[in-house]
Amino acid sequence: MDLQLKNKVAVVMAASRGLGAATARVFAEEGAHVVISARDAQALHATAQDIARRTEVRVLPVVADSSKAADVQRLIDTAVRTFGRIDALVANAGGPPAGRFMDFDDDAWQQAIELTLMSAVRAARAVIPVMQRQGGGSITFITSVSVKHTLDNLVFSNSLRLAVAGIVKTLAREVGPDNIRVNLICPGYTATDRVLALAAMHAQRNGTTIEAELAKSGANTALGRVAAVEEFARPCVFLASPAASYITGAALVVDGGQSRAL
Repeated sequence: MDLQLKNKVAVVMAASRGLGAATARVFAEEGAHVVISARDAQALHATAQDIARRTEVRVLPVVADSSKAADVQRLIDTAVRTFGRIDALVANAGGPPAGRFMDFDDDAWQQAIELTLMSAVRAARAVIPVMQRQGGGSITFITSVSVKHTLDNLVFSNSLRLAVAGIVKTLAREVGPDNIRVNLICPGYTATDRVLALAAMHAQRNGTTIEAELAKSGANTALGRVAAVEEFARPCVFLASPAASYITGAALVVDGGQSRAL
């Protein structure tokens, strides 16, 4: 299928590694120019060089912290200044800390809100005027399968990602007349650095191994395994592309059948 992305411009936040990096690579493979951001300059530039080496598109790395308002605005401004437009925004941020409700004080909650909720709010607020001026675009928020069912030891994700889901439903109605589509994509257990770190934490707590914890996570899916990052990135890019032109306000779960919620 032609995703109609050749020479389009995609901005992918938190894309130095993991889901963000994989998504940026697939955009580039489909012919889109990509702007990627992350806090870690060294990792970000390495990812940009790798994508550029594999493809024939322009890759612009912008060092930015998704939890900081000024950085998010600078990312969008830099993309527009460089390419003149933004056809797709994939709003992503590193996962909030794992833990239980009583583990966190007000400061920890505020930091999680800035990272998980406000990064999404600010990214959308910055890019919507750009897309309105150019006649349309696509905004995709990466959240988690936790919007469908709660996950143990992830109180921040269980709470704050639901707020992002509410934003998606609200924005889809508000900016639909501007030809802007707004969607949510919800990964399950995927072999990212964060999932490996969570597996290590659970292994220490349970007296097991990382491999055993990953196998346990995979066993909870219909497919019986943890996903590779590319298995998330391909549907994410489709959802953000013109090929999905009549999909908005949707929550696409990419979890191998882990969630049993309808």
